[in-house]
Amino acid sequence: MNPTAAASPAALDALHHWAPIVWLRVHPYAYPTLETIHIVGLALVFGSLWIVDLAILGLLRGLDVRQLARKVLPWTLAGFLLAAASGLTMFTTNVSDLIANPAFVLKMGLLFAAGTNAAVLHARGAIDAARGTTRLQAGLSILIWIAVIACGRWIAYV
Repeated sequence: MNPTAAASPAALDALHHWAPIVWLRVHPYAYPTLETIHIVGLALVFGSLWIVDLAILGLLRGLDVRQLARKVLPWTLAGFLLAAASGLTMFTTNVSDLIANPAFVLKMGLLFAAGTNAAVLHARGAIDAARGTTRLQAGLSILIWIAVIACGRWIAYV
């Protein structure tokens, strides 16, 4: 099934011609500004998760992983909200092309995997860096987020 077939052509056309979306496409600084905001949000997410994941993996000795996670999580969430809001706004400027782009589709799948991984980790309660499953999830988190970043860059070239 064609991914664009799931969305109503009339709705996509209306979104494509909606004044705020047209403005985002034609204003010379709008889209680059959104991209910058998106990258800052992603940097906050990946940077904060990277530190916690490295600590879980035992590569940052002398840090209390639970305390570090409590202090860093608000920055991770803020970065995610920034990246999600700017990403969704960028998405609205070119819906048809993006939902047909394999790199974009893979990125969305990887974001779902990253969220599921985090939800499972936190559903178990306090982070226990001594557990093998927690360390496995930390390593998986790093790999998934690197793949998300790579797919984000590939969207323009696929």
